[in-house]
Amino acid sequence: MDNQNFLQIEFLGNTVQDFIIAAIAFVLFLAILKLFQTIILKKLKKLALKTKTDIDDTLIEIVNTLKPPFYSFLAFYFALQFLTLSDIFAKVLQVAILVWVIYQVIIAVQILINYIVRKKIGGEDDEATKSAAQMLSGVLKFALWVFGALFVLSNLGVNVSSLIAGLGIGGIAIAFALQNILGDLFSSFSIYFDKPFKIGDFIVLGNQMGSVKKIGIKTTRIQTPQGEELVVSNSELTKSQIRNFGVMEKRRNLHHIGVSYSTPPEKLKNIPKMIKEIIYKQDNAEYSRVHFNNFGDYSLTFQIVYYVLSGDYTVFMDTQQSINLQIIEKFKQEGIEIAFPSQTIYLEKN
Repeated sequence: MDNQNFLQIEFLGNTVQDFIIAAIAFVLFLAILKLFQTIILKKLKKLALKTKTDIDDTLIEIVNTLKPPFYSFLAFYFALQFLTLSDIFAKVLQVAILVWVIYQVIIAVQILINYIVRKKIGGEDDEATKSAAQMLSGVLKFALWVFGALFVLSNLGVNVSSLIAGLGIGGIAIAFALQNILGDLFSSFSIYFDKPFKIGDFIVLGNQMGSVKKIGIKTTRIQTPQGEELVVSNSELTKSQIRNFGVMEKRRNLHHIGVSYSTPPEKLKNIPKMIKEIIYKQDNAEYSRVHFNNFGDYSLTFQIVYYVLSGDYTVFMDTQQSINLQIIEKFKQEGIEIAFPSQTIYLEKN
């Protein structure tokens, strides 16, 4: 039997020549795909050396997920296109390549999600924020697998529209039943990522106030100044106006002090200077101004304004107390009388 006749021998609907062409195509496709991966990796590694960002490292990680079995199967799939295949085998092959490609795409997207989560919580010390980010990452990854499964089923001829509609109706019913819980859940994500406050911050919510102790999935726990624990739903927190004293870098203090009308003008002129010097001596205080601003019913009033360089309320009160005590001591040394409500009655003799 000569070579020409041998090449024309048929097996499974294809000649020996067809199988040889398919084998050569398999080797060529495998070499091209491997070369493509090598070139891409080489380019990305060069780029990684030039850039300061780490996104290129993530792209390298994605390319590295394409292992030799995937290239081999992809080359095998392309090579089989040179052969005549039965309808059943062609359909099985098409489903197999579709599933594998979708799997690789999902893995790549998951790596990107992990990268985004790492960037988001990389500098975070708050364990609650880290947990929320990881939970959201898990939800997105689950959604990816569901979408991938539906895509495969659609290509297998399954009517996914009816399936999605059925799931949608069930989902709506569940959503109505769990409306409050889901509202609190999404509100917790809003608190975690928007950060209107964090654990340890002193906040005021309506007529309630206290320090944030725990931010949970459904509720936030606040320790009030009286000592009891206030539990507030996260959805209520996101709908309310919150005053957060935890982010304060300094507190402004404005108050008044009155001296007796009998104080001599010379001493009245020196009072702003005296108070200014007292404030300047404080480590946590920043002077703003002191002015004689009002003739009161029983006193000559001075307005004092300064800042305490801390958001801590205890530090604020300690500083204010120290300044007030030193003002009393200074006025006593200078013979300046602090006014108090009094009346002077003048009697006229006839």
